[in-house]
Order: sequence, then C-alpha cells, then structure tokens
Amino acid sequence: MVTSADFLLLAPELLLLGATCAILLLDLFLSDQRRGLVHFLAIFTLIATGILTFRQGGAGALPDATAFGGMFIRDTASDVLKLVIYVVTGAAFVYAKPWLVDRGLFKGEFYVLTLFAVLGMMILVSAGNLITVYLGLELLALSSYALVAMDRDNRLASEAAMKYFVLGALASGMLLYGMSMIYGASGGSLDLGAIYSAAAADGDKTLLMFGVVFVLAGIAFKFGAAPFHMWLPDVYQGAPTPVTLFIGSAPKLAAFGMAYRLLEGAAGPLGEQWQIMVAWLAVLSLATGNLIALMQTNLKRMLAYSTISHVGFLFLGLAAADAQGYAAAMFYAISYALMSAAAFASIILLSRKGFEAENIADFRGLNARNPWHALLVLCIMASLAGVPPFLGFWAKLAVLRAAVEAGMIWLAIVGVVFAVIGAFYYLRVIKAMYFDEPEGETGPAPAADPHLRWLLSVNALLLLGLGLAWSPVMVWCQRAFGI
Repeated sequence: MVTSADFLLLAPELLLLGATCAILLLDLFLSDQRRGLVHFLAIFTLIATGILTFRQGGAGALPDATAFGGMFIRDTASDVLKLVIYVVTGAAFVYAKPWLVDRGLFKGEFYVLTLFAVLGMMILVSAGNLITVYLGLELLALSSYALVAMDRDNRLASEAAMKYFVLGALASGMLLYGMSMIYGASGGSLDLGAIYSAAAADGDKTLLMFGVVFVLAGIAFKFGAAPFHMWLPDVYQGAPTPVTLFIGSAPKLAAFGMAYRLLEGAAGPLGEQWQIMVAWLAVLSLATGNLIALMQTNLKRMLAYSTISHVGFLFLGLAAADAQGYAAAMFYAISYALMSAAAFASIILLSRKGFEAENIADFRGLNARNPWHALLVLCIMASLAGVPPFLGFWAKLAVLRAAVEAGMIWLAIVGVVFAVIGAFYYLRVIKAMYFDEPEGETGPAPAADPHLRWLLSVNALLLLGLGLAWSPVMVWCQRAFGI
C-alpha cells in the first residue's frame, strides 16, 4: 500500500521532475535574449534538490528506508552519490554556457535533457527492484543519446549519436536478457532483496549465474569498460564538448550505484564467481585504455581511452566485493568525476568559435601565453596521472589497497604497472604546455567567460586541496557502507 511516507522519500526526485517540466514549459515562451533565465533556473533546481537530499540524509534526518514496496531505496550510499551528481552537473552547466552561446546552441533543450538525465541517475542509484534499475538506466540513456545529437548540423556529432544509440540498445537488450534469467531463477521476483535470498539459498545456481553474466555485461557497457568500450572514443570525440564533459563525469557515479545495487544488493552471495569476472574486466580495461591512449593526438579521444583505464582502476575496488572495496570504488568514482569535468572544461577554456582546442598540439606553449591556465591544466593532468599529493593518487591507492586486502595481489600489481604506463600520455600534455613552441592560433579565448575561469580554477585547485585533505571524503564513503 502506497502511503505519504513513500512520497516523502521521493521528495528530491519529485522536486527535480516538477522543476524540469516547468523549465521545459517556460522555455517555450522565452526569447533567445532571455535564455539565460533557463540557465539560472536549472542551477537553482539542482541547488534546491541538493538541499532537500542533504536534509534527508543529514544528522537527525530520515533513517535508511524503502518506498513503494522496496522498489526505491534511500540510504547513505544513494545520498552521497546524488549530492556529488548535483555538484558535477551544476559545474557542467557553468562550463557549458559560454561554449553554447558562441556556437548558437544555447537552447533550453540542453538543460532539460541534462536534468532528465540527472533524474534517471537518481532513480538508478536508489533502485531496489529490477524495474527501477531499468527505468533509471533508460531515462539516463535516452537523454544522453539526444544530448550527443544536439548539434544537428555537425556530421560527426550525428554519427556519434547513432553509434551510441545502436550500441546502447544492444547493451540494454543484454541487460534485459540477464534480468529475465535472474527473474526466472529467483522464483519470479524482481525485488533485489528477494533475488539476494534466492542466491543465498541452497540449490542449482547455474541459471542465476548465467543471468548475472549478462547483467555484468550491461554494467560494463555503461561504465565503458573493455571489451564493451566500442562506443566511448567515438562518442567522446564526436559529441559537443559540454556534452562530453557531462556524460564523461556524472554518469560514472550512477554506473557505480547501479553496479553496487545489482552485484552486492542482488548477487552478493555469488561474489566468489562474479569477482573473477570483474577482475578480468579491470585488467582488460587497464590494458586497452592505457596502451591505446599512448597513440592518440586528439585530446578528447585520449581522455576517452583514459576513461577506460580509470574504469579499470574503479573495478579493482568492485572486485574486492566487500565494504572496504565498495568504499574505495565510490571514492574513486567521486574523484574521477571531479577530474574528468575539469579536464574537459580545460578544452572549453581554450576553444572559441571556429577553433576547438581538441588536439594536444593546441596546448603547445600555453605557459608562455597564460601561466595560470597552464598551471590549472598541470594540476588536472597530474591528478589524472596519479601524481602525489593530488587527489588521483589517493584514489588509486585506495582501490589498490582494497585489492590487496581482498587477496588479489596479482590484480594490484597489474594496476601499478599500468598506472606507470598511463602517466606518460598525461605528461605529454604537460610537456606541450611548458616545453613546446606554440603553433598557429592556440591559447585561451581573449574574452573567456569569467564564471568559467573562476570555476575551473576552483575545480583544479580542489584536486590539490582534496589530495592534501582526502580523509573526510573517504570517511564519507566508508560511512555509506557501514565501516
């Protein structure tokens, strides 16, 4: 029976849904000169939703609970992921505005689709039922497809959107096939708790394990893990840079939430079996991402392959299959979301109408042109490479430690080796900025948006600040898993 308490737990989601629909209607009546109102309303909506989520999860607030018969879960893990999703999405809005204005793409559709994608992520990280998982995943995916194709006059963007859509549909089919087998093997239940009980019971687990394999393939696709990474480089390169910034950061948090709900919340008793699969996905992702990234000259494509390698590191934590491993993986997902947003924002900073700073060569001589911007990019690349004392170093250390404590020393050694290899292609960007002579029209736009410059400065320096004081964030993640 549905009660008012169920709707109270969904208050942040309902607020975001109502506000997004209101923004959609308002945008119909706004002229292009007043389009900035949509920008501020979208950011205000995220702030209001974040406050409501924080009030639910703060001290003395609502305890962990479920709604609608267990279909929706509100706990510390979901609160942490949602709050970081709001922060990253809000930053994406600020980063995107000057780029969109310069190219005549400053439309309400960008904000509405992004907010609907955020709603899908919120549902996904709070899913307690296979139907809720699929509902959140498809809302996120369909919004992402449309965002990639937003620049209709760009052939590369349209091609990227088609590839994303076709491969995404294939992955959704695999996920649904796996869910159908899990449904049958668990006695006809869609509830993750009931599936967990069926997995823990005695009996033949062949069908259930077969379903978990297909579900894991769907999870790997959403992350962009090898060998399910085919869509990622083309989409990252072809999509408008602000869209790449968004889909390369916030959805990784939602993908982690999805993986945690399905692997631990539903298939936890089968951990010894799916642990090995996750470990080998990590190895394939580390090898594929790092080795192919070495050969890239396009920065967006290089960051796409680096994303695959970072997913491999995140999988080191998931492969541990215990509370410490999940906390380390969440810490890595949060760290990577902040680093990825800053990396793509640095491309936006140097771009202008008619010139997209997408190649590593475009960063040549940046230190001579603007030492401050070069320093910000240095902080970002050093953190992505895992150089101490930046945040990326502690994130890598956390997942490597989780792998060692879970008894997978071989996996930790593989991670260390590829961490060293991966540092090379980030150092190429630093070398281009500080030691190479500029070629042609490079450097930041003369009238770069002040909000963009200030936020990127905060974002990049935060990677250093959190690297020096990372413990509170890790404690926050550990608390989400009862450590």
